[in-house]
Amino acid sequence: MQAGWRIGSVFGIPLFIDPNWLYVLAFFSILNSENYLKQQSWNPAFAWAAGFMLALLLFTSVLLHELGHSLVAQSQGIKVNSITLFLFGGIASIDQESKTPGKAFQVAVAGPAVSLSLYLLLRAIAHILPTQSVVAVVTADLSRINLVLALFNLIPGLPLDGGQIFKAAVWKATGNRFQGVRWAVRSGQTLGWFAIILGMFVVFLDSDYFISGLWVAFLGWFILRNASAYDRMTDLQEALMQIKAADAMTREFRVVDANLTLRQFADDYLLEVARPPTYFAASEGRYRGMVAADDLRQVERSQWENQALQAVLHPLTAIPAVQESTALIEVINQMETQQLNRITVLSPAGTVAGVIDRGDIVRAVGNKLNIQVSEAAIKRIKEEGSYPPGLPLPAIARTTAESFSLETN
Repeated sequence: MQAGWRIGSVFGIPLFIDPNWLYVLAFFSILNSENYLKQQSWNPAFAWAAGFMLALLLFTSVLLHELGHSLVAQSQGIKVNSITLFLFGGIASIDQESKTPGKAFQVAVAGPAVSLSLYLLLRAIAHILPTQSVVAVVTADLSRINLVLALFNLIPGLPLDGGQIFKAAVWKATGNRFQGVRWAVRSGQTLGWFAIILGMFVVFLDSDYFISGLWVAFLGWFILRNASAYDRMTDLQEALMQIKAADAMTREFRVVDANLTLRQFADDYLLEVARPPTYFAASEGRYRGMVAADDLRQVERSQWENQALQAVLHPLTAIPAVQESTALIEVINQMETQQLNRITVLSPAGTVAGVIDRGDIVRAVGNKLNIQVSEAAIKRIKEEGSYPPGLPLPAIARTTAESFSLETN
């Protein structure tokens, strides 16, 4: 669920305000008002009203900046889930990445382009208005803020727009999206640490700029945290593309004789306390299909003595299955689309190689990323048939597959 308060929508994009945005709105209102009281010969009422108005217009500019990204993304057929104003400005929640470096560049540069356009427009308006009037002063200040917003966002480090542009450039040069993200992440992390160190340096050495130094350090922390989040997400996306079904599958299934009667099958296997979740029937050295315990309920009990498993099994060609070489993202997507608890993995020869359930997927991802996942946790996932909270693998797999569809075709 989207956090914050919904305040409306623009071009079909829901707009939200995070609760902590109110604090920064108040902070900027007070800061602007104090500046106007010192610099302008206005009465306090005018100064406070102008400070509050400038703060509101600042976030309106941020909203237009994010709307620039969003509209270009929408023009590429990408869904924009929301735009949220929060402590550090604004963020557009885009459903997936662009599919080419050129299109990624277009989305990234759209925000700064809007801010630069606002700067030029507001600067021109300020020159037309009467000098030193409240409207002229606020308009001039807002134009400068938009210039700073554009230039700051062009710094080449994720999660800033400049980092997205840098990522697109490296992606174009190397042909590797992951390589672009890695370079932009490292740049963002370096930028974040630099801002933290600089901000704390100012805090401890110059009390006059205590608030400014603290804000710079806080901004650096935000950049560092989000750059690291990009890095972790990229690790996961790369793992989902590199792991194959053969790497995740297990042999937690049992092969039974296709000539067994339904009574023999029920007595010998279904009455077991700990039985494997999947049965496959075979005869004459060949797999004939999968047997589901629920299918026995469709047959009259009086028929169980005479009817063989051959009569109720599902041929391998008719059951949900993937090949050993199938990427894990496709396995996850197929399981979620068809709402399967597990899926069969077939060998190149068309025989059963293994089965995969959600617990197997989590284990395979953990092994790939060197993350320790306890067997107790795996067992719980298998029993519950759902992924752990906070691990949105289906959504990540879907967006990864859609974003990389051109590269995997």
